[in-house]
Amino acid sequence: MNASNCILLSPADNVAVANGRIEIGTALPGGAVASALIEPGHKVAIKPIAAGEAVVKYAQAIGRATQDIAAGEHVHSHNLVFESGRLPVVPPSEAEHATEADRARTFMGYRRADGRAGTRNFIGIVASVNCSATVCHSIADTANRTLLPKYPGIDGFVPIVHGQGCGMSGTGDGMMVLHRTLAGYARHPNFGGVLMVGLGCEVNQLTLYGQKGVAAGKRHFNIQDAGGSRKSVEKAMLVLAEIAEEVGQLKREPIPVSEIVVGLQCGGSDGMSGITANPALGAAVDILAGVGGIGILSETTEIYGAEHLLAYRAATPEIAQKLDGFVKWWEDHVAKHGASIDNNPSPGNKRGGLTTILEKSLGAVAKGGQTPLNGVFGYAEKVTGSGLVFMDTPGYDPVSATGQVAGGANVIVFTTGRGSCFGCRPTPSIKVATNSTMYHQMEEDMDVNCGVIASGEKTIAGMGREIFELIVETASGRKTKSEDFGYGDNEFVPWHLGATL
Repeated sequence: MNASNCILLSPADNVAVANGRIEIGTALPGGAVASALIEPGHKVAIKPIAAGEAVVKYAQAIGRATQDIAAGEHVHSHNLVFESGRLPVVPPSEAEHATEADRARTFMGYRRADGRAGTRNFIGIVASVNCSATVCHSIADTANRTLLPKYPGIDGFVPIVHGQGCGMSGTGDGMMVLHRTLAGYARHPNFGGVLMVGLGCEVNQLTLYGQKGVAAGKRHFNIQDAGGSRKSVEKAMLVLAEIAEEVGQLKREPIPVSEIVVGLQCGGSDGMSGITANPALGAAVDILAGVGGIGILSETTEIYGAEHLLAYRAATPEIAQKLDGFVKWWEDHVAKHGASIDNNPSPGNKRGGLTTILEKSLGAVAKGGQTPLNGVFGYAEKVTGSGLVFMDTPGYDPVSATGQVAGGANVIVFTTGRGSCFGCRPTPSIKVATNSTMYHQMEEDMDVNCGVIASGEKTIAGMGREIFELIVETASGRKTKSEDFGYGDNEFVPWHLGATL
């Protein structure tokens, strides 16, 4: 329910969310009166809440009151603490439906030789190790300056560089995840071609990729074998000229919308994230699932405490069990490092009105809409199937999105309340603002304004449809604002697991 000054998300809630600044003495839902100044996005009690009682938002407990809270008081970190106990699961409401016309639609994409569908036509220069990162940047800069003008059908030459590849064990989780991530990028359908460049003496040898057909033929070499850095750039230009001649001739063609794979991200969240942008993205995902596409929900540490809502929707018991296994791994992982998952909400999140990880998680899960959970995947694993799936990733946005792209996401949709700036080449990133103030302040970075939901100008369902339409347009070549600015070369951040040796 929307009021002029606050939003009550469910009749079961005992807090409302400030929809703008609430002054002392302002009337609230249920007859309460604000007894404190409440900033936008923050919570205000609309009923008395006794010490130890559950604070309820989204019709779910987000924590327990640490003291008696009177109706009209501000509810935040000073009187609310994380609580792992949960209320009974509320069955999800009916999902947005895809129409017959939606299911018959196509987007204009690139059909690769192996059958996959790309939304962009980049050429990648992938580093096997941090030691080849500078050379890869130089190769990309030179190619964009000298080759790209000759081939207007190519979107650009992208350096995929990172800080790993040596000083680590050649076996174990760290190398497995790095290898899977780099292989996923090298095979990504948004790359028409890839050149891999190593140093030569690193742990992460290029031969590991050649054996699996990722870096085949002349499309990989080591700097040490080429004779140095400048000679490597010269050699790369010869290889890239051959790749560009092939890739530059490719044209967009109609491809079923069922082949769109969307990575779902949120960062710089605020009190409006779970009220406007995340539910609207969830409505778009419901439509995408209805046409046979894939939405990848991730960030395991940011669904913590709300994973039961996803398990409730799991298509099979095995899917629910796999999700629970990843959650338990994270509990053990953070405990070993003397941390707590409840520390996840950042200072910016808390200034925006979020208090506990459970509150943040309930809002984050909303990105997944109401459709069944059809699969659970490890970090950077190739995503298959259709509908909503989950990928185990950290909550840190660049690391999470890197895993989604490695898994096959050919579009990213990223909601933000504080104004996160992000790109993820070769995959276009659509930025969705949760509130109108930030949208107008950073309009040059934001593609969609969901603040109009809080103001009552548009509905969640209506904005979900708009986001779905923008996903299709973006898949067909419409540039996002992050692409226009040039984001994407520095946001490749593979998950770093294991010891640095």
